[in-house]
Amino acid sequence: MPDYKEILKRYWGYDSFRGIQEEIIRSIGEGKDTLGLMPTGGGKSVTFQVPALARPGLCLVVTPLIALMKDQVRNLRGRGIKAAAVYSGMTREEIVVALENCIFGDYKFLYISPERLSTDIFRVKLRRMEVSMITVDEAHCISQWGYDFRPAYLKIAEVRSLLPGVPVLALTATATPEVVKDIQRCLEFREENVFRMSFERKNLAYVVRRTDDKDGEMLHILKSVDGSAVVYTRNRKRTKELAALLERNGITATFYHAGLDDAVKDSRQKAWLSGGYRVMVATNAFGMGIDKPDVRLVIHADVPDSPEAYFQEAGRAGRDGQKAYAVLLFCDRDKVTLKRRVSDTFPEKDYIRKVYEDICFYYQMAMGDGLGCTFAFNMDEFCRNFKHYPVQTDSALKILSRAGYLEYTDEQDNASRLMFTLHRDELYHIREQNPDTERLLRVILRSYTGVFSDYVYINEDTLAARAGLTRQQVYDTLLFLTRRRILHYIPGKKTPYIIYTRERRETSSVRLDREVYEDRKASYERRIGAMLEYAADDAHCRSRMLLRYFGEDSGHDCGQCDVCLGRRTAGAEEDGLEQAARRLLELLAEESLTLREAGQRSGLSVPVLQKAAGYLLAEEKIVQRDGRLALAGKDGAGSSCPDE
Repeated sequence: MPDYKEILKRYWGYDSFRGIQEEIIRSIGEGKDTLGLMPTGGGKSVTFQVPALARPGLCLVVTPLIALMKDQVRNLRGRGIKAAAVYSGMTREEIVVALENCIFGDYKFLYISPERLSTDIFRVKLRRMEVSMITVDEAHCISQWGYDFRPAYLKIAEVRSLLPGVPVLALTATATPEVVKDIQRCLEFREENVFRMSFERKNLAYVVRRTDDKDGEMLHILKSVDGSAVVYTRNRKRTKELAALLERNGITATFYHAGLDDAVKDSRQKAWLSGGYRVMVATNAFGMGIDKPDVRLVIHADVPDSPEAYFQEAGRAGRDGQKAYAVLLFCDRDKVTLKRRVSDTFPEKDYIRKVYEDICFYYQMAMGDGLGCTFAFNMDEFCRNFKHYPVQTDSALKILSRAGYLEYTDEQDNASRLMFTLHRDELYHIREQNPDTERLLRVILRSYTGVFSDYVYINEDTLAARAGLTRQQVYDTLLFLTRRRILHYIPGKKTPYIIYTRERRETSSVRLDREVYEDRKASYERRIGAMLEYAADDAHCRSRMLLRYFGEDSGHDCGQCDVCLGRRTAGAEEDGLEQAARRLLELLAEESLTLREAGQRSGLSVPVLQKAAGYLLAEEKIVQRDGRLALAGKDGAGSSCPDE
């Protein structure tokens, strides 16, 4: 049996595994198909990286999160482990280089987006790779009942047929019992094999705040709870507005969403991680793969459209095991907003077909053509030209992707990258006349490793500062060196892509089957209903509600959510009322008193005594006459209507 702990210690510096990590590692290490259910922050990456390093060959990692791919590849390389990634938006040349490196370069990890699994180039190269195991991250995406179904995940079973005997490790942080079964079926597990880590977070207090003034409540909460925080909102523009509001109120904050440049996102993320900003205001584009253990507070300014999304985002608080809070701000308008998302997410079928037709006109695609063609997609230009709204267009394209007519990738921020096309020795023989060019080449060689064997991500601003050039000079010089075939430079760009997975069809023949549309819509409505129930229910423990949704019952209330604390406060008030009533009866047994006199003799506050007196009057145990309280029936006192 491999010494997994020794590998963990050598590469990550930890002496022992957490939770169910070791059980999962031993299961996949024994060649068993394995499903691991681990909440956010449970350390999923270790469960496949450690066993992959213990075996000869390459671990194929399927994940839809391109930002996470890049981050994990960077981290693995930083530990001296060879890793590569292939995803939509890369050039054919980049893809070939990455795949060839995995065949000949003793690489240990190949991260790949699910959409790339069905391409001819990948399948041809895959046959020549020595693959030790397949890891499927975000495995709930393979189930049409999951909250983030992606049709491309269904291609994983086909890849398994090309790699007979290679075990699969499926990982997810959010899956209902129905989805757990579906994952194993879709991945063709040889037998059911599930490891569950309890989703209960004993250090995390779930709170719902009903308020029509969400901005004011957010400020109040942030001023009441110390420490690092994340505020989630669905609107990109709103991230900027809320960050500015926090800054005006003396709380350091920045904002993050998918529309920002890659360099800006990286710098803001690093500044927040290092404590330069206390609060990150973000859309759901922020958080995947971000490991900041000391987040004390996650606030949702908008209600997510599923318990899965909420649980995952809220779970980014308190990873260090210390007390943390997940607060959902909720008002009556949210009910209308959430229900409107159903029509935005599932527009009418005729509208979806119209978008398909307009896309074909946009790319001048002839009938019967298009199969395999890839295009950069400009959403703003398309919507302006064909008079569509971006939200409904985005939804229509995703449904067309599920139906198999095209592949629509979300907006991707692909940083600039380059690779030398000459060997190192050949480069040394080149003598450029321009000193700026020679200086830039020296800076590139000093700044980046592996530039002769693979594409590396670069930052033109960093190169400009180190070489004493302007950004434009760096850009022009790199293009010049590309024309000279000294290196290959690919400038960064941010764009979604559309790939035709079928030849163009007649619009009237575009089929949107029940499982693609009606079943998915009904499932989405159920998730929204569950989220609204969670937000509106003031009678049940928040933690138990979430756990029950995922098929787990802790058997006890958490004792720290707003509902549990409310019950405790109400109980304390009832106990206090009972004691106050008993003391008031003792005093009135001696003589009649005003409330003020009773307060002076008992030491109890007048408001508490007022409640106690109201209770005793309603029970007809005391009477009130001329502003004085007395026992009913004492000294001729009878029942009387109270004056107040």
